[in-house]
Order: sequence, then structure tokens, then C-alpha cells
Amino acid sequence: MSARRISILAEEDDDPMLSAVNLVDVFLVLVVALLTAVALQQQSHADETVIRNPGQPGMEIIVRKDGQEIKYRGNGGNAEGQGERAGVAYKMKDGSIIYVPEAGEAPKP
Repeated sequence: MSARRISILAEEDDDPMLSAVNLVDVFLVLVVALLTAVALQQQSHADETVIRNPGQPGMEIIVRKDGQEIKYRGNGGNAEGQGERAGVAYKMKDGSIIYVPEAGEAPKP
């Protein structure tokens, strides 16, 4: 029976190509993780609102929601609609806002 010595400090024959293959595997995992992150980010921004030329007469608001695009364009004038004046709001120095209804109008509960 021959006794075999196992030396912890003995040099092993390492193939340099094995470490290169391991690096390629690591980079492949990183690329897949980055592509997954980009795909998830694209899905999270599916609903968005874009304002072109803000404050200008040709202002345009584009709303993208669930793959559909809706465009709103201003006519260059003030906003108009079917409504009536309900009262006046005042902003106080402390940042609070106080609403004062028009005369003759009772506050609604």
C-alpha cells in the first residue's frame, strides 16, 4: 500500500480557457438582466401624457393610454365651456385656499 500525499499548496493545472468561458457566462447573465429591466421599464410607461409647445397658441396635449393615442389641440384662445361661475378662491399667505361662493348661492352640503 502506498501512501499518497495530498498537498494543499500544490499547483493545479488550470486551463485559461475555463476562466474565459466563465466570464462569458457572467456577461450573458448581465445582458439578459439588463434587457429584462428595459422591457419592464417600457411596460411601466405605457400610459403617458406629452405636452408640446406649452403656453403657446399651438399647444398640443397627447395622451397615450393602453396603446391608444388621443390628441388635444388648443385653438389659441382662452378655454371655453358650458358652465357658470361658482365663486372665488383666495390663496392665503400660509398656503391655504379659501373658497367664497357667489352672492345668493347657498353652500351645498
